[in-house]
Amino acid sequence: MNLFVFGLGYTAGHFAARERARFASVTATRQAPAAVDGATLRVFSPEDVDPRIADDLARADAILVSIPPDSGHDPALHAFADAIAKSPARWIGYLSTIGVYGDQGGAWIDEATPPTPTHQRTRDRVAAEEAWLALGARTGKAVQVFRLSGIYGPGRNAFEKLRQGKAQRIVKPGQVFNRIHVDDIATTLAASLDRPRPGAVYNVTDDEPAPPQDVTAFAADLAGLPLPPAVDFDTASLSPMARSFYGENKRVRNRRIREELGVELAYPTYREGLRGLV
Repeated sequence: MNLFVFGLGYTAGHFAARERARFASVTATRQAPAAVDGATLRVFSPEDVDPRIADDLARADAILVSIPPDSGHDPALHAFADAIAKSPARWIGYLSTIGVYGDQGGAWIDEATPPTPTHQRTRDRVAAEEAWLALGARTGKAVQVFRLSGIYGPGRNAFEKLRQGKAQRIVKPGQVFNRIHVDDIATTLAASLDRPRPGAVYNVTDDEPAPPQDVTAFAADLAGLPLPPAVDFDTASLSPMARSFYGENKRVRNRRIREELGVELAYPTYREGLRGLV
């Protein structure tokens, strides 16, 4: 099986590296030239598009899309919709976000909950999801959407922020977030490759939505690092993007990946995940 990846970032790169043995070849795009073990790289950016990408897609058996929408459209579909439609790909995975659900007032939700995006970036995500699912319906290809919660793993976790002095123990009463270890994302994508289901939408998330200050405190205790003081959300120093995340409160269920794909999370809560990283 030949894999083509649009956007070889943190998550897609982890999946491609971990599952490399199952693919005859891995070809992937980045916005600038780079060397990546086990993959052939193509440049794909608003300013530069490698002309060989169309030929790569003509040989792709699986396509993973990990590029966010740009200016209201999906970059991969905008540039290569015809080539993707004509490709032999039997599996297409689109990496989205649980942010499409917007604010749910802390309620439990699942894939049957209609998206109610509250920001332009998540409205664009919903439009991109719909465009990919429409391509699947039109071509008969198995397009699946994976809505990811807060991603963490090696090099991207609470320990790193604590060591760098960037961690804040922000307290907003009642606020919780779901998370997902990057290795559990890779497990879910691999399981979907083995069981393609056209039009499927999956929440890829852990079992326990938790207050962010609890995660920071657990990481500090585990690693023996100083615990940052508690900071009230209203007075916390946050970027507009980070502050907008706190405007959305929900508890996301992951039952579908377990029941349809047989996924067993290696890190069902942040506790197992952080212990594995310490």
